[in-house]
Amino acid sequence: MMINKDNKPNKLIQESSPYLLQHAYNPVEWFPWGDEALHKAKKENKPIFLSIGYSACHWCHVMAHESFEDENIARILNAKFINIKVDREERPDIDDIYQKACQLAMGNGGWPLSVFLTPDQKPFYVGTYFPKQSRYGLPGFSTILETLSQAYHDKKEDIDKATHELMESLLESSFTLTKNTNTEIEKTILDESAINLLQIADPLNGGFGQAPKFPNTTNLLLLLRYFDYSKNSQFLNFVEFTVKKMAWGGIHDHIGGGFSRYSTDEKWLIPHFEKMLYDNALLIQLFSELYQATGKNQYLTLIQTTIQYLLREMNLFNEKNEYTAFYSSQDADSEGIEGKFYTWTKDEIKENIKDSQKFELFCEYYGITQGGNFEGTNILNITKSKETLSKQYNISIDKVDDILNETLEILYKVRKKRIAPGKDEKILTSWNALMISALVSAYKVTDNKDYLDFAKKTINFIETNLSYDHNRLKHTYKDGFSKINGYLDDYSYYINALLDVFEISSNPFYLQRALDYMEALVSHFWDDNAKSFFFTSDDQEQLIIRTKNFYDLAIPSGNSMAVYALLRIQYMTQNQDYLDKAESIIKSCYKLALGNPFGFGQLLISIYLYFKKPVEIIILQNKKNDYNKREMKKWIMKQYIPNGITFTLEYPSNELQQLMSSNIFSLLKGKKINIADSEKFRECVYICKNFTCSLPMYSVAELKKYLNSN
Repeated sequence: MMINKDNKPNKLIQESSPYLLQHAYNPVEWFPWGDEALHKAKKENKPIFLSIGYSACHWCHVMAHESFEDENIARILNAKFINIKVDREERPDIDDIYQKACQLAMGNGGWPLSVFLTPDQKPFYVGTYFPKQSRYGLPGFSTILETLSQAYHDKKEDIDKATHELMESLLESSFTLTKNTNTEIEKTILDESAINLLQIADPLNGGFGQAPKFPNTTNLLLLLRYFDYSKNSQFLNFVEFTVKKMAWGGIHDHIGGGFSRYSTDEKWLIPHFEKMLYDNALLIQLFSELYQATGKNQYLTLIQTTIQYLLREMNLFNEKNEYTAFYSSQDADSEGIEGKFYTWTKDEIKENIKDSQKFELFCEYYGITQGGNFEGTNILNITKSKETLSKQYNISIDKVDDILNETLEILYKVRKKRIAPGKDEKILTSWNALMISALVSAYKVTDNKDYLDFAKKTINFIETNLSYDHNRLKHTYKDGFSKINGYLDDYSYYINALLDVFEISSNPFYLQRALDYMEALVSHFWDDNAKSFFFTSDDQEQLIIRTKNFYDLAIPSGNSMAVYALLRIQYMTQNQDYLDKAESIIKSCYKLALGNPFGFGQLLISIYLYFKKPVEIIILQNKKNDYNKREMKKWIMKQYIPNGITFTLEYPSNELQQLMSSNIFSLLKGKKINIADSEKFRECVYICKNFTCSLPMYSVAELKKYLNSN
């Protein structure tokens, strides 16, 4: 988005959010959300125009260019409204409230979100993108502004009625969602949900529904678990089919790695080119689990190229290399044009790939034509298999691979000279927690220790920069400052990330920190009346409603991730209160999940764990032995055991002794685990379930035999 610094800056100039700073030189007199703007609206008796978006949002940029940079529109807004800009990634609590209002009023939502409020923050008119001039069946923005301003002052009864109806709907929907029931939790919910998901699946292109098409990763992870639960390969096949279609499509950046947020068509061809940290983190987990389930190397390649992209383009390193963290997103637009950075003409490719055979092979593989597939240019997407090209050109598949890798590298170097899309360089606790979990899952299947090191360094970053008062979290960090109290997502995602690292580390620090943050989560977010978690803490700013989040959207719901964390910690500590809380949340959402499994993938993943019960895999290792010889651990990490809870205990170590004697970690109590075994042998493994452990095993062959027979 182009910024005109000839204008006088508005109040957003003091903000750290890249999205807000993009609007700091608009002629609109923007305020950030806060007391100054809210008091001004009351004092001057003006309605509030609330505009919510995010840095990588294409249509946010369109509306900004058309309307917020327009002097005439700005004149109306400045004279008749108090104008507030919100970054939905910084303030998901504000976005959640008014997004729900938009969905209730219009049946859908999205960004940019345009909301008109009374001075006491109550909505009376909502919408998303409004064109400057009337088109797309939408009234022009200036017409809307004039009409609503007049109505606010001259038709108070109509405004009050609209406000009352929207508030009633918001409160009713919130109460309905959080109403606890005495419903019994039955295993059949997994069967019914998995079958219902396949019924809305797209058998031709993979994924769910029609355009626009999102990865919906949690639902794919659920279907993988149902494959494990039922042993019905139909569910695994569909997940593989969907991932192949995504990986072959234009949503995948074949040159630079990583995946765009969604596809505007049903075939995954034309992406909305913005790239989000959370999508790529969740997809890395999916690729890792697919490798565990199938052993196919193509998933390792997807893991590696996606992580390479994130480390190269989205990573903040500190000079001492003590910690790292990941940026939020990369824009869809560059030079004001959506996708310009990513698309190619055939002539441009020919100019850079001089060898005619390599050029033709590349074009056939990636569907490059003279006319293009996107506004006269080409989005790379795989249209033929390597096997087909091998036969067609009478060369080996390895040679095909070499040619494709060579030509991709040529075009990558050419692309590096282009003006790159902007980045949103704020660090979000929740999304970085997803990345920690992704790095752990990648480490398990690749055995690349760098991935585990990056996961630990990201934890170091959060502990150093986003943790306060022992067990509290901030939500966002940028330019050396953290701010905004953490939300439910920040705590629930981060607790799970800490547990992921603990499971493959002998260091009890990670378990203790997970317990510390769980204590804060229960203390500050738990609703003891409705038996579920609020989205905001009890010491967060009080808005017009305190919402709860149960549905998975682009990311898993905070309550569902909290259930998953509660169940995991309960199995480790035998804390009955955690199990009770997890069951209460499941019961609150049980009927909703049964009726609409598409919105409850993460909750159903938790229900899978609830019924399947964990398999506890305890790996004892002699610290003196060479890491590269630890074949049993390497083998276990590559197996698909989605209900597995793995503990790596190194001996001798002070941490191990601390853990074995700790009151917080009761899983090993009462179990006959012979620590001395790790001194006699390179490593040994116990498999435990329902408080009963196997005899120690000392080889991969023993492990295979045991797991195949149980």
